[in-house]
Amino acid sequence: MSRVSQAEAKANRERVVEAASHLFREKGVAEVGIVDVMRSIGLTQGGFYKQFASKSALVDEATAKGLADNLQSLITLDQDAGEHKAAWNSLVDSYLSVEHRDNPGSGCPAAGFAGDVARQPEHRKTYADGTHELAAWIAPGDVGLAALATLVGGILLARATAGTHLSEQILHAARVAVTEAVEGHQPDDSRMTTER
Repeated sequence: MSRVSQAEAKANRERVVEAASHLFREKGVAEVGIVDVMRSIGLTQGGFYKQFASKSALVDEATAKGLADNLQSLITLDQDAGEHKAAWNSLVDSYLSVEHRDNPGSGCPAAGFAGDVARQPEHRKTYADGTHELAAWIAPGDVGLAALATLVGGILLARATAGTHLSEQILHAARVAVTEAVEGHQPDDSRMTTER
């Protein structure tokens, strides 16, 4: 049996966290076991405990990584769009879409982890820190928090009603509400690449 190098161990750990973040968002933490995560990337369960103290430690790390990666994607969206308003409009269109509704595993971690974190208070600080940063990207203060709450609530309700006429109605209503609420309250575009 060959030993795994430190570089390989680090790469495997990153793969485990990435896979867990995806699976936890797709199926929920309670429905995903360590075996499921490890099998999804072609590793055995035995290696898990060399990398993580517990499943709870993995949940916390997967939550943090999902939220950090999401924020980085938003920052990149700002840079690619050239102005925050264009990036915001692009986010709203993709976030409140049928595609996002139907693909929670690759979707927003604020929505994907919300139910699990509500039932597992040991992960709330990690989740709160990450969602606060996402809200700040949208707009300062309460406006950003309210907009994020509308996005997350809208996508969660749309997922819960998928297959009914109400689902797409919710997506539309949330899009209208969040666009109107944020209009004129977003951060100055000149701060986008320097403060984040």
